[in-house]
Amino acid sequence: MALLHTADMHPSKIELLRAWVPTQPWFEGDDQLEPVGAYRFDDPDGEVGIETLLVRSGDGPVLQIPLTYRAEPLAGAEEFLVGTTEHTVLGTRWVYDGCGDPVYAAAIVRTIVTGGTQADLERRLPDGTMEPVEPNMRVVGGGSSTEHEPVGLVDVRDADGSTVVVTSGAEVELLRVLGGAWAMGGETLTGTWAGQDEPVLLAVAR
Repeated sequence: MALLHTADMHPSKIELLRAWVPTQPWFEGDDQLEPVGAYRFDDPDGEVGIETLLVRSGDGPVLQIPLTYRAEPLAGAEEFLVGTTEHTVLGTRWVYDGCGDPVYAAAIVRTIVTGGTQADLERRLPDGTMEPVEPNMRVVGGGSSTEHEPVGLVDVRDADGSTVVVTSGAEVELLRVLGGAWAMGGETLTGTWAGQDEPVLLAVAR
């Protein structure tokens, strides 16, 4: 279960992405990005927020950006820092490209190889009560393993329109630019969202 708060962020997520995404080698379009959809994974320890955003610019391709939200800087991950933001409930949050965060790496491997899905969502209201939130995007892993060993992040490298996340348990190719023709073996992560009823390939684990 992913916990959401009724709060503001300054700068907002999309403002952070409009500054950071155009600096990346896989970027296509311009900096006037608009949100398309989002999905979350759970951190079993409940410490790190894990959210993947889909954005696009005009008629350009849909881009996929996984983010992690942390209460403190992640040691050794300066090159993956997207920026910092002030959350009106949680305070200062360090926002990272998830591909360089070991918590995200473990979450996407676990979801793919076990046939998992996006996290269920709940929002904490100002009076402290909780309400369920309907996700605006659904994802599903293609694997069927019933057991999953913990994995650690080993390496990250950009490819043509994707980022390869190497872990101690699997190598994940995360598509940054969605909708192209990809011929890759392995277990997949696919997703659907409003206006996109046919599953779209998001990532592959080998």
